[in-house]
Amino acid sequence: MTTRMDRPLSAGQHTIEIDGVTQRYHVFGSGPVCIVHPGGPGFDWGYLRMPTVERSLTTVYVEPIGTGGSGRLATHPDGYTREHYTRALDGLIDHLGVDRPHLLGHSHGGFVAQYYAYTRDRLAGVTLYESAASVGPEHFAEANRNLQAFAKQHADDPRLADVVEAWQSVPAIADDNGFTTAAQRLFPVYFADYWDREREFAEARTAVHGSYISGLDDCHAPQTIDDRSALASITIPTLVVVGRHDFICGPRAADELHAGIPGSRLVVLEKSGHFGHLEQPDEFARAVTDFVTSTP
Repeated sequence: MTTRMDRPLSAGQHTIEIDGVTQRYHVFGSGPVCIVHPGGPGFDWGYLRMPTVERSLTTVYVEPIGTGGSGRLATHPDGYTREHYTRALDGLIDHLGVDRPHLLGHSHGGFVAQYYAYTRDRLAGVTLYESAASVGPEHFAEANRNLQAFAKQHADDPRLADVVEAWQSVPAIADDNGFTTAAQRLFPVYFADYWDREREFAEARTAVHGSYISGLDDCHAPQTIDDRSALASITIPTLVVVGRHDFICGPRAADELHAGIPGSRLVVLEKSGHFGHLEQPDEFARAVTDFVTSTP
């Protein structure tokens, strides 16, 4: 449906225009408003649907520009900087008419959320879910070590080879189909124990899809993320959520965020990987809703 301008927080799908680009978002639940920004960049918003959170919060799921039903930049698949995503969030908050909502960002969405928190003064609080203060050679070296540990743990499983091959294929991805296929093949490594709960998570795996976004800026230069020196300037209430078994943005990254952001809270989901909202939905929802509802 198309947004009624007088009811921007009514339940369902909404479409608006920001800076000449279509922005789609979805509203579920009731209570304090929490805007949710998915990861990737490029993942469709649906994987991050959180019904247990919607019981207590008005949850506004963003389809980031460049993905799903939202518009593409003229430079697509390049140019999707955090500043572009931040300006889109500015326009969405203006449209919603909410004074100081909460913002939750998952994975790359966490990179966007922390950037928003230290460049804007419009939030009641921010939740950094499976995020990291910096992404560079050290970050990916750690991810490779964690993948090797995963491979050692599952050395006798014939399904392991496909996961390893998918990880090795990532640098060559250059289209939407390649992005989606690799994401589905890599799904098991993002969980604490996917194969023991495969029946439970198989539908989520097949539903994952997204759009290829290059990681290059408007001038076709690689984007860098290093917020370590900026973390101390985040003065709004901050919640850091991480799964104990996340191989890509794990406890070390969460500890760095927690140590760098004054007064932040840290919640570790002991039986989760990168998708705690799927693996431990009640514990995840409790952490997020307690944080949001306790923030003045």
